[in-house]
Amino acid sequence: MTIGVIYGGTRVNGNTEVLTERVIHELPVERIYLSEFEIKPIEDQRHVLGGFQNVNDDYNTIIDRWSQTLKDIRYANFKDVMSSKSAYIIAVGGDEPFLKGIPLIQQFQYIFDFIGITFVDYVVGTGNKPNEILQDDRALASACQMQKTLKTHI
Repeated sequence: MTIGVIYGGTRVNGNTEVLTERVIHELPVERIYLSEFEIKPIEDQRHVLGGFQNVNDDYNTIIDRWSQTLKDIRYANFKDVMSSKSAYIIAVGGDEPFLKGIPLIQQFQYIFDFIGITFVDYVVGTGNKPNEILQDDRALASACQMQKTLKTHI
């Protein structure tokens, strides 16, 4: 099994990346940095004759395009493939992340439910300045536990 990590932030070695790298240390990982892709906004055409039109960007890598991908004949088995996956979320914020991060976690839960992905666990940490996450003992302990869980599945 290979772990896929999707980094959505724009700060290189930001707090979320630092914490995530602790989780995936010495594990087989494929990293995807969304900042390296051209992502055009989706135009909702679900109810238009002909449906979604092709867009010339990196759409097959973007969560926002998943619903469109489900209707694209080029990815006929996308949902079946994705439903065999498990997901973990790691998020770091500087302003009450344990409270304000809940809607983010819930939104991903809805995405995973829609696709059929098993949502296993999440870690939320506190950090704003570079490497500030390294002061969050609770997040570091949770990250360590998540790594142990991942190791048992490889």
